[in-house]
This record gives sequence, C-alpha cells and structure tokens, in this order.
Amino acid sequence: MKKVISLILSLVMVSALFSGCASSKDSSSAYKVAIVQQLDHSSLDEIRAAVVAQLNARAQEAGITLSIDEANGQNDATVLNQIGAKVVSDQVDLIIPIATLAATTMVTAAEGTDIPIVYAAISDPASVGLTDIANVTGTSDALNTPFILDMMLSVQPDVKTVGLLYSNSEVNSATPIAQAKEYLDSKGIAYIEKTGTTSGEILEAASSLVGRVDAVFTPTDNAVMAAEAAVAEVLGKAGIPHYAGADSFVQSGAFATCGVNYTELGKKTADMAFDILLGGEIPQFHVMDGGIITVNTETAAAVGIDYAPFSTMAGTVKEVVTTE
Repeated sequence: MKKVISLILSLVMVSALFSGCASSKDSSSAYKVAIVQQLDHSSLDEIRAAVVAQLNARAQEAGITLSIDEANGQNDATVLNQIGAKVVSDQVDLIIPIATLAATTMVTAAEGTDIPIVYAAISDPASVGLTDIANVTGTSDALNTPFILDMMLSVQPDVKTVGLLYSNSEVNSATPIAQAKEYLDSKGIAYIEKTGTTSGEILEAASSLVGRVDAVFTPTDNAVMAAEAAVAEVLGKAGIPHYAGADSFVQSGAFATCGVNYTELGKKTADMAFDILLGGEIPQFHVMDGGIITVNTETAAAVGIDYAPFSTMAGTVKEVVTTE
C-alpha cells in the first residue's frame, strides 16, 4: 500500500512540476526547454546545474526569453513515462534528458514529433539506440576502461583479484564491464562480479567483496553512484581501493578515476541545445574528453596507497576530499 501511495504522489508531483510553466512560444525569441533528470545523485545534479546555468547565460547574452522546466523521474520508469507525455503535450521546444533511462524514455515519448532531444551523459549511445535518429543528439561520457585499470596496476602491481561492482539494470555499464573482463583476462587477473539494482542491493554486493578482492572497479553506473557514500565507507574500512567511472564517485569517497568533468559536460550539452534552439543543425553526439585523474586523498590514506605514479600517466592529477 505504501508503494502504491508513493507512486500516486510521484505522479501528482509530475503534474505539479509543470503547473507554473510558461505557455507555448509566443514569438521566435521565446523558448521553452524541459530538463528531465533520471534520478538524484551528485553526478546528475552537477550536470543539471551546469546545463541550467549555461542555458540562462546564453539566453541572457542573446537577449531571448527562455523558460526552463525541470523534472526528476526518481529512477522510476512509470514516472518518467508520465513526464515524457507531459512535456510533449506541453509542446516544449527542446528536451534535455540526463542519463540513459531518461533519454530513451523521452525519445519514445517524442516519437512522431520533431521536438529536438539533446541528452546528457550517455556512455554508449549506439548500444541503447540513441544514434541515427534525426532529432536526437547529445553528449557522451564514454569511459576509457583500460586506462583506469592501467592506473590500478601502476599503484597495485601485485593485484590478484578485482571486484566488478555494477548494476544489472544499467545498460551504460555493459560495455565497460565487458572491456574490464577482457583487460583482466589478458593480464591473468581474476575477477568477481557483484551486481544489484537498489542502493541496498549495491551495498550488500560491495560488502560481499570484502576479504575476497584487492580492488574494485565500477563504471559510470548510476545505481552504484547513488549508494557510493556507503559503498566507499565499507570498502575504505576494509582497505580496498575503489576505482570508478567519474569524479563524482571520488568526491563521494571512491579512491580514483580518470574521466570527464561533469560540469563541462553540462555546459557542452547546454551549448548544443541552445544552438539547436536558434536554428542550428542537429550534430552528431559529442564524446567528452577525459584525461583528468581525480584522487580522493583521504581515501588514499585510508587504504594505504601512494598515488605518485599517476602523475606520469596524465597531464592533470586533481586531489579532492570526500564531500558530505
């Protein structure tokens, strides 16, 4: 009964989210954009904030009126479908979905319309059917999995077993996990896979790796990111470094990553969207540059790893501490 009530409240909130929206475009210089975030966690929050700030900055610079409607599906496909139906019926000028489930749901909702969709943070757009669609483009945070595992070996050359921690519901994770297996097989390093869907399952999976692995790898997995603070605490206490797919994981307590900057990804997404709003062509999706190694210095001390070798692997090594 609680679950039913929660779903009903979520659907009511979806309707309320858009009740204060401006009406359809009044002139060629008035636009309405819908931002649809898949769920709450620091990576996606960072992207959303950057998108909103950049859209507003570009609108002010161009002297146009821009209405931005924001909605969050809380990782619930039913709610995301309701949001999709609402933004299409509201005849928004452009949709910016953040993360894979939000993106695929919005594309389905807008099928048969010419509403441009500019997604953010899709690791492998081709694998989830987001390429070769005339009105769809966006930004990719594709992960350089072999490089992150090279980082691991640079500071843990004697690693024997690696835990692969990811969500079995995250399509984004399939390709980098396959790449990780191929890499580890080529090095003769054993691995143990542990998966889950909810935060509780992810934490249980992480706990089950304690005492069995020397390190843990997670790609840009939204379900794990949502539980990262708790996961990092469990692995950190056990002295197990967690190598992850984005700097937001590291800011939540993971050991290290080499990936994209999500503020820059958000800005790029907003720039693509704004150019399309002003009549520009819809380009191919853009893969963000990585190359920045981010290390949590508190975690490094807790797990007893000297990360000095990272400085020879990348032009920039960014040191952070865990944020609350």
